[in-house]
Amino acid sequence: MPTGDRPARARLKLRFPDGELERHFLMSYRAAARPWIRISILVALSTVLGFAVIDHWLLVGPRLAQPDVWRFGLQLPLVLIMLCLTGTHLYPRWYQPAIQLAAPLFGVGSVFLAVDATPAQLPLVAARLLLAAFFFYFMLGLSFKAALRTNLLLIAAYACAALLGKIAPTVAAYSLFVLFCANLIGGAGCYALEYANRVAFLERRRLAEVAAHDGLTGLLNRAALEEQARSLWQHARVSGLPVSVMLIDIDHFKAYNDHYGHPAGDRCLKEVTAAIAGAARRRPLDVVARYGGEEIILVGSDRAEATQAAAKVLRAVTELGIAHEGAGTRSYLTVSVGITSVASGGKYAHEDAVLLADIALYSAKRRGRNAWWYHSEADEGGGAGDAHAEATPGGLLRDAV
Repeated sequence: MPTGDRPARARLKLRFPDGELERHFLMSYRAAARPWIRISILVALSTVLGFAVIDHWLLVGPRLAQPDVWRFGLQLPLVLIMLCLTGTHLYPRWYQPAIQLAAPLFGVGSVFLAVDATPAQLPLVAARLLLAAFFFYFMLGLSFKAALRTNLLLIAAYACAALLGKIAPTVAAYSLFVLFCANLIGGAGCYALEYANRVAFLERRRLAEVAAHDGLTGLLNRAALEEQARSLWQHARVSGLPVSVMLIDIDHFKAYNDHYGHPAGDRCLKEVTAAIAGAARRRPLDVVARYGGEEIILVGSDRAEATQAAAKVLRAVTELGIAHEGAGTRSYLTVSVGITSVASGGKYAHEDAVLLADIALYSAKRRGRNAWWYHSEADEGGGAGDAHAEATPGGLLRDAV
């Protein structure tokens, strides 16, 4: 688990130290929040229109024209723009930068409405600032920092209006204190909610890691491999990349367990899989998984690169120097490797590649183990992969690895 997965380190800053983890959290949270944000903005639209009706019916006075400028010239267009940006295609890229600009402008518009109210209207109009404050904290998908920044700007704008004499001092003082208290409550709630969302994200990630990985070796398990394989093969097909598959078995592993015991066998598996992963993976898309033995998918590797990787795997395991008295002619632990490759434009099918690699694996075992063997679809036409050119001494590695 990445170091950034420790929630205690994100507790104060509400940001994971691991930048990639932070990015994944934001993507996950914002995608999940989109339907609720859209509903919230529809609520904001009805609120703006509803207050417009109430103001003209109940707050009759000589200065209604100017508030309508802020309401219909600033706030309503902002709400409509943000509603459009919650659409499926625009939301991922544009919503967050836009809302962090639109929310403060909407708040300033609310202050202008208060400034243009008559003294009798002011206490009622200023009360709407509380609605705006809580809306910024909880309804728009803003982070705690962005929501706090927006509300501080709202308070600062209201304070500036009071200092300029646009608002009666007693009303301003009372309203500012109420806004301050509202921000303490709303800010604490927003902080706690974001922190809880981050912890929940980490817990889901941990559960996914446990579900996707073999408990003993830490490699991807078979189910996770088959899930990833679909996207990997699709990527290779679209990009026109070769793909190679290796299947690896520890030689005489049952005899190892019988001779040394299962705890020793578990330790052996951990060492061997670590050596295999270190020797085989070279590119970000390369995958090492526990398929029964081990399976490796090398995206972008052709036959030559795959056979070189297989030779490195054999060498890495042999260099571990793990004693194996039940290994027949050898006294150390080895592996056998079956390889197949799909060239660019070939038949991109994971199941077929596994079958061919499995044929190659058993060919390597029949030839003395501690070996790699290559078998491709071309060999199928001849009926036997054993007759492939890789049967030359240079292609079949035994003790000299």
